[in-house]
Amino acid sequence: MTPLSREIATIIRETGPIGVDRYMALCLSHPVHGYYVTRDPLGARGDFTTAPEISQMFGELIGAWAAWVHRAMGAPDPLLLIELGPGRGTLMADALRALRAAAPGTTVGPHLVETSPILRGVQERVLAGTGATWHTSVGTLPGGPAILLANEFLDCLPVRQFVRRPGGWHERLVGQGPDGAFAFGLAPEATRGMTTEAPDGAVVSVPGPALDLARELARRVRAVGGVCLLIDYGYVRPGFGDTLQALSGHAFADPLAAPGEADLTCHVDFAALALAARETGAAVHGPVDQGDFLTALGLHERAARLRQKADAAQTGAIEAAMARLTDPGPGGMGHLFKVIAIADPALGPLPGLPPG
Repeated sequence: MTPLSREIATIIRETGPIGVDRYMALCLSHPVHGYYVTRDPLGARGDFTTAPEISQMFGELIGAWAAWVHRAMGAPDPLLLIELGPGRGTLMADALRALRAAAPGTTVGPHLVETSPILRGVQERVLAGTGATWHTSVGTLPGGPAILLANEFLDCLPVRQFVRRPGGWHERLVGQGPDGAFAFGLAPEATRGMTTEAPDGAVVSVPGPALDLARELARRVRAVGGVCLLIDYGYVRPGFGDTLQALSGHAFADPLAAPGEADLTCHVDFAALALAARETGAAVHGPVDQGDFLTALGLHERAARLRQKADAAQTGAIEAAMARLTDPGPGGMGHLFKVIAIADPALGPLPGLPPG
């Protein structure tokens, strides 16, 4: 039993089973035992690897995209470049390098929203000398036109889950079985207001915090200009299914087995995000597959330039990285990962992203 397991067990004994959203929030963000509070989860020694860690090409292409958008915005100076959940700072470092090369003379203010003290320490070393500023929430970001990036951020925001039964939709809860182990169960009463038809046993996830964030970002770009580029794994068409998962040591794990010791995520509902953003009057571009987006931005051309100065081992690494970023198959990120932008309607078309 992990230290967080004991705290969650106490909560359940005192107040009853808890929603999946509260369970996720405790596992990931508990101020003492939360997963992101206690470790650097990235890389070979961690639990998963993100696209910026696979190749510098990913961040460089995002930086080149940001430079194009900066010009379309009227080249504001200074420009706010914001990242939510910036990992080790790799994406920001690579994007900054490309953006500053493409927009020389522009003052770029990097702002990072990070709640993990361990990851912030890594970011401070990687981004030393860039003038970066850190925040613990979106609410403290400065105003003004901005380009905001979020790669693999939305998937770890808490979701509520509901299961269809003959009497309606019942919220999925986390409780304890007779042996004391955590187990999923259902609220005894059906949730009012949920009338969607579905087969018995169907599961639906409601990403409340992600939708709230989409609305907040959409209101921002409508008010002060700019664009938000969101990249994550998920699905475009609404549907049913349980996509809650845990990752530990680069392998899938039981989400209830070791609270605070594994990453918990849920696939992102891009259709719901787009709808939430449009409700505020913001423009939505995409979603589009990550492989198509990176190809449109010039991934193959960038790889060719890198190969010109690479030895055999480096060439192999470049080819492997390009395949992993764009391959639509089970081992690649090309199809599973989607890209969507929430933008000021005045910007018009954006590179690599069709109108939503």
